[in-house]
Amino acid sequence: MPPMQRLDPKTTALLVIDIQERLVPAMEPAAVARLVKATDLLLEAARLLGVATLATEQYPKGLGATIDSLMGPLEQLRCERVSKTCFSAMETPEVGRFLAKLSPRAVIVVGMETHVCVFQTVRELAARGYEVHVPHDGVASRRDEDRRVGLELMQRAGGIVTTSETVVFDWLQRAEGDAFKALSKRMR
Repeated sequence: MPPMQRLDPKTTALLVIDIQERLVPAMEPAAVARLVKATDLLLEAARLLGVATLATEQYPKGLGATIDSLMGPLEQLRCERVSKTCFSAMETPEVGRFLAKLSPRAVIVVGMETHVCVFQTVRELAARGYEVHVPHDGVASRRDEDRRVGLELMQRAGGIVTTSETVVFDWLQRAEGDAFKALSKRMR
């Protein structure tokens, strides 16, 4: 495995997987709160630093749209929301086109469920040669055991388990400037 490089906002994409209205109630409230806080932080950092972002929704007719608390940040980013029925987002043509257009070196993946859609997406991204970072605070499953196993499987598949703050500070690179000031306030 090549040495890990700094995450650069210009060569990174953010992928938000299936954080949806009817899926959230099946999760533990503390896990949802952690996931939403981490995702919101990453979305704000993406907005301030120009990180290309895409969101998916698994069968929105049955599971609903992305949760309201994340819709505002996604709209500020002018982020496209892509409907899918396959578990791996990489099986959705719009996701492939998004990544092909950007050619990012690294992809940050957050969402639910950790052991299903997030894992299958990360496995496919890693197999295609992307450096994939998964903030452990940015993923959730109905059962914590499934979340834990999903994170382990992603590591075995070549994903890098990290934290949302680690990603943001890597994107920032320096403790200076307006973006640093705005984001550091959110992380206190």
